[in-house]
Amino acid sequence: MSQQTLAGTWAFRPREADTSHRFVVGLLGSGIGGSLTPGLHEAEADRLGLAYTYRVIDLDAIGQPAESSAALVRHAADLGYDGLNVTYPSKQLVQDGLDELSREARILGAVNTITFHDGKAVGHNTDHTGFTGGLRAGLPSAATDSVVLIGAGGAGAAVAFGLLSTGTRHLVIADIEPAKAEALAARLAPHFPDSQLSVTRTDGVAASIREADGLVNSTPIGMAGHPGMPMDPSLLHSGLWVADVIYRPLETELIKAARGKGCAVLDGGRMVVGQAAAAFELFTGIPADAERMLASFRQAVS
Repeated sequence: MSQQTLAGTWAFRPREADTSHRFVVGLLGSGIGGSLTPGLHEAEADRLGLAYTYRVIDLDAIGQPAESSAALVRHAADLGYDGLNVTYPSKQLVQDGLDELSREARILGAVNTITFHDGKAVGHNTDHTGFTGGLRAGLPSAATDSVVLIGAGGAGAAVAFGLLSTGTRHLVIADIEPAKAEALAARLAPHFPDSQLSVTRTDGVAASIREADGLVNSTPIGMAGHPGMPMDPSLLHSGLWVADVIYRPLETELIKAARGKGCAVLDGGRMVVGQAAAAFELFTGIPADAERMLASFRQAVS
């Protein structure tokens, strides 16, 4: 199967499609008992006629520290798992349990998907394709030459990589901790020599937003436990598209305010579903229907 069936270019192919295989995959992380991911994957597998079991490996539930993440990856391989999704706090810690990393995972320093086949445990990162694929599907006419990104954490790194990979020429990275933004820019800049990366504090984005095509929030501000907006809403203008990576709730205060200003908006649902669809294909070798998965996800969230 061609690597180009995925929403991006991967250093490793997905496995060869085999509809007779009985797939066993899992999610590794902490506090994930209520995750929607298992249902999302299993529903798509059912529609494709696949035997597919998705298990949750919750560090809290099994009484294991985060530092056991790499060992748990090796145990999963020994137990015959086909792959794992990985979330907080294990995205960096699993790397000691892997044989290889894709280019994207190596640059980003984070793994959210692991495949076990051909005798190797390989780490991937599908977060960046989740964002860019969602952006293309949800805002197909959006200009991305100049974008302001607020938040330089793990999600921000994936969004930045995705934007630069798909042609953004001027990316402004803002964070309340300028050192984090500077570190991310320094890590990405050598891989995108034709793009300009700028850094600023979150409270210094006004001029950049006035000139930008788009704005992305990759901070936790707007989640149920972190209400509010990551920047002054008066900076929003109708010539700007606005995206949020948060998906609980889908209608964040930023999305509501941006829609009220006439901005084209993209909620976090497409990113989370996009990364899940890409992981599903890596696990099975079979492309998932991202739009169908998105409909299931929205129904579950609502």
